[in-house]
Amino acid sequence: MAISTLNDIKKGVNVLHEGEPYLVVEANFVRMQQRKPVMQTKMRNLLNGKVAQVNFHPGDKVDEADLMRKKVDYLYNDGENWFFMSNDDFEQFTLPKESLGDKIGLMKEGDKVDALYFNGNAVSVSLQPKVELKVVSAPEGDKGNSAQGRVTKTAELETGMNIQVPLFVKEGDIIRINTETVEYVERVSQ
Repeated sequence: MAISTLNDIKKGVNVLHEGEPYLVVEANFVRMQQRKPVMQTKMRNLLNGKVAQVNFHPGDKVDEADLMRKKVDYLYNDGENWFFMSNDDFEQFTLPKESLGDKIGLMKEGDKVDALYFNGNAVSVSLQPKVELKVVSAPEGDKGNSAQGRVTKTAELETGMNIQVPLFVKEGDIIRINTETVEYVERVSQ
């Protein structure tokens, strides 16, 4: 299916570029004097994880990538590859670290995620909009460091990922994280 206008190319859309599926990470519509408008994008290749900057002009033919979604369970990782299992046929597959990007710090063993398939092969996973993870280490914040308004400190999550959280978050708390921006949203009441 072809994307009809440049305005349809936005963050989170999967497009087919040079025969390969890409996920649009950033999209900015730029209009310059006496020039045609351009859609400047930053896209991640779903096959190899590499990021490319591509400009689309009015009249460019852009196809939406035909990706199939399937529910899968995240099993474990060996540091280089992440292992998943399909809920339908119990088929196991692996994805390299590069193709997952910053999602690796937001998944814990046993999580259910959506696998994205292109031409019958799993190429990436899609997480829920928000995930809940436990804080395993949150050192005390610096007192008197509140002149800038929003005061944060670095906390380590159960997956090993570090994230900025407000000063009141402590070790053992469960927090909700936005998977798109990889930012703290709120503390979950227990």
